[in-house]
Amino acid sequence: MATGVAPAPLPHVRVRDGGIGFTRSVDFAKVLSVPAVLRTGSSRGRGLVVRSSSTESDTIELEPASEGSPLLVPRQKYCESIHQTRRRKTRTVMVGNVAMGSDHPIRIQTMTTSDTKDVTKTVEEVMRIADKGADFVRITVQGKKEADACFEIKNTLVQKNYNIPLVADIHFAPAVALRVAECFDKIRVNPGNFADRRAQFEKLEYTEDDYEKELEHIEKVFSPLVEKCKKYGRAMRIGTNHGSLSDRIMSYYGDSPRGMVESALEFARICRNLDFHNFVFSMKASNPVVMVQAYRLLVAEMYNLGWDYPLHLGVTEAGEGEDGRMKSAIGIGTLLMDGLGDTIRVSLTEPPEEEIDPCRRLANLGTQAANLQIGVAPFEEKHRRYFDFQRRSGQLPLQKEGETVDYRGVLHRDGSVLMSVSLDQLKAPELLYRSLSAKLVVGMPFKDLATVDSILLRELPPVEDAQARLALKRLVDISMGVLTPLSEQLTKPLPHAIVLLNLDELSSDAKNLLPEGTRFAVTLRGDESYEQLNVLKSVDDITMLLHNVPYGEEKTGRVHAARRLFEYLETNGLNFPVIHHIDFPKSIDRDGLVIGAGSNVGALLVDGLGDGVLLEATNQEFEFLRDTSFNLLQGCRMRNTKTEYVSCPSCGRTLFDLQEISAQIREKTSHLPGVSIAIMGCIVNGPGEMADADFGYVGGAPGKIDLYVGKTVVQRGIAMEGATEALIQLIKDHGRWVDPPVEE
Repeated sequence: MATGVAPAPLPHVRVRDGGIGFTRSVDFAKVLSVPAVLRTGSSRGRGLVVRSSSTESDTIELEPASEGSPLLVPRQKYCESIHQTRRRKTRTVMVGNVAMGSDHPIRIQTMTTSDTKDVTKTVEEVMRIADKGADFVRITVQGKKEADACFEIKNTLVQKNYNIPLVADIHFAPAVALRVAECFDKIRVNPGNFADRRAQFEKLEYTEDDYEKELEHIEKVFSPLVEKCKKYGRAMRIGTNHGSLSDRIMSYYGDSPRGMVESALEFARICRNLDFHNFVFSMKASNPVVMVQAYRLLVAEMYNLGWDYPLHLGVTEAGEGEDGRMKSAIGIGTLLMDGLGDTIRVSLTEPPEEEIDPCRRLANLGTQAANLQIGVAPFEEKHRRYFDFQRRSGQLPLQKEGETVDYRGVLHRDGSVLMSVSLDQLKAPELLYRSLSAKLVVGMPFKDLATVDSILLRELPPVEDAQARLALKRLVDISMGVLTPLSEQLTKPLPHAIVLLNLDELSSDAKNLLPEGTRFAVTLRGDESYEQLNVLKSVDDITMLLHNVPYGEEKTGRVHAARRLFEYLETNGLNFPVIHHIDFPKSIDRDGLVIGAGSNVGALLVDGLGDGVLLEATNQEFEFLRDTSFNLLQGCRMRNTKTEYVSCPSCGRTLFDLQEISAQIREKTSHLPGVSIAIMGCIVNGPGEMADADFGYVGGAPGKIDLYVGKTVVQRGIAMEGATEALIQLIKDHGRWVDPPVEE
């Protein structure tokens, strides 16, 4: 890499412990107008190199996050390879008798939901979890009574021949952590509240001296626990939560992935100074996009520092059912595809043992990808935004002069859903319209907020089938695209259809048999030669590309192939919309499909790469595939078509039956697209965990609920019996309520 030294003093940037530090409240330092800034020859613009006096790292090179960006990011990698899944090399950390790290299987874990003081229930829950195959179990330990119960829990489990490692979940309680470290195998500390007070979301002004004094306070509070973990051979997780960053961190770095990373590094430096290395990191958020950015920043920083600590992956407050599994698959699966992650937890608002199966599926997916080193041939990547989200938006269809139907609605600006439709479905037009989520008025379809944008019809109805042809005409009339293969359109032409071709067909003369002005959709893999792809430059009327690598292909990684395709498109100035198309095998079940789609498509959408999705699975219900497609777009923070829920998975701190209350709230509020509601069993992670939520329903005391608007509590101590109605009234008071739609 290019080397050099930036002039000093360098505002906003500091070097400490061999690493780069940032001293103001943005996601990275501002790019500085200094004449000695290096020109590295990179097409991404100017680079900046800071030389450290530490022997641990020679230089730390920074560059603009993108052309013209005011954000500096480490030029170093965030994973082993961008064109293959290669597991990041990490050290072995022992959690009890279970080893974690890149030389070992990806470990799976969950957390109990019972009151820790109820030893019998907690023991029974741990045993059920162990019997399901978990490697670790986490238990909340919020006070002295819970810590005392932990000794009895551990002893009872040993007597019953259950030696599964136990992890203590600690917030706000250094003394409790010291106590429980004598019996549990691992301690999870939250850097945002272990030594700092609960965030009040106040903007604080710090001098360098003030900040250093705060760090000295943290070291004084945290060091005894580190020494105790060394003495007893315990492991530790330094687990940052996006929602519980301290006011100090947020004032310096903002409520940002960068702040999450620096919060954890402060604690890690203390561990290292005390020669304690049996620890792992986590960077959890309820927003999968934020979560992915935070882990990538952390790993990039560890590469700079030469650190090799393992990662615990998880999307916190993911929710329940397919929504929760989808969010987790997007966040966790994205990182696994890049070879990151040594242990995972899928946080669901369900019994904890129900988390084990999706955990195992994700672990298997990541393990198989890394073992096979799936990917594509090496390529240079210059355009993808690793660290800050910016969506690449393909050019939506424009109306051409002389066209008699409106093509502008065949794709949606916030992300499109395409569905494969069969000839049988055309036999019952009104049922088809409903299954596409179209509104019906006197039997005629109209597009709505969550209506499918376009359909793929692999086989056209015969020309003489007037009913089927009329059904398709009515869809075309509401600006729904109808895609059909070239062979079908040549033999049974459908007016205004979008013709689906592969690259060979696009290069051939066969397309010239179609009427002038015919629109095309091109299906391709992304790993073709650049000579093959170059035909895209020479053909007009391409409305969209469908990226499709056969599912389960042993060596080709669809994520890597898609990255290569997007790099080619950007390099050549081609702004075609790209639809992610996966045709799942008949053997896939619902959870497998959700996790496969979230991991393989979500890994691209969280980087802003893609304009929609087409999921096919012949053994799955049409409505399930449709809903999963919309869930995928919403989980990637694209198209919002229903109420968004931030729902914690419950633990021993939970002050009400979270599953029951969550179901009750969803039943009454699920028809509010654009509204986000947090349902939290307690407020231990701080109101910041509801950063994405408009309204919050939070356990404040046994039988009592506090209601929030954003991060601000507006009503306290509401009796639980009337709390759901009070939440609905709060939504109405803020003008966000609409009455549920009435079925025609």
